[in-house]
Amino acid sequence: MAKHLLLVAGNIGVGKTSLTERLATRLGWQAAYESVADNPYLADFYQDMRAWSFHLQVFFLGHRAIQHQALAAAPTSAIIDRSIYEDGYVFARALYHLGNMTERDYHAYRRLFDLVVNSLPAPALLLYLQASVPTLMDRIRNRARDIEVGITADYLELLDSFYADWLADFDLCPVLTIPADRLDFVQHRHHLEIIVERIEDKLAGKEIVVFPMNC
Repeated sequence: MAKHLLLVAGNIGVGKTSLTERLATRLGWQAAYESVADNPYLADFYQDMRAWSFHLQVFFLGHRAIQHQALAAAPTSAIIDRSIYEDGYVFARALYHLGNMTERDYHAYRRLFDLVVNSLPAPALLLYLQASVPTLMDRIRNRARDIEVGITADYLELLDSFYADWLADFDLCPVLTIPADRLDFVQHRHHLEIIVERIEDKLAGKEIVVFPMNC
């Protein structure tokens, strides 16, 4: 099989990391993840979002750009948990929309973001995990992460609307939308196999890929 770079995108709690881990194991690909433990701004950001949102987004931009470039140049196929594109089109936009990033900082960030992403090689495929807000809230509550206790349904709905705006104009590569409400690839191995089959179809150039209604 030819070498590919895949990106996994989707709202908070949708299962990006779980899918990335399982696909990397199943396909024998490299996997890369968000930088959290070594992020020097994350703790400050949660203490004062307005003061640190610009710094946090610039850190993520640099981290993801290096990650994207390295794996695109690697000799083997790879899959990345969360795309660099979501930073600008979804999360930085949400920070600005909610008043946690000033207009000056937002426009400065977007100029830098556009410059960086326009220099990156295009991925082979974007996997977009989509789930309803009630499903996302259930999963967030079940994993009980301290940094996620303040996440509300309204915030997830806002992010969903920004994801829809972004994907409506996304044309860098094919997009495979995975119905994460009804595909439980963590508990059911055959659900993961369904996703693998659809990924192979998209990478082979099939334009229309349909998931079974009853999995």
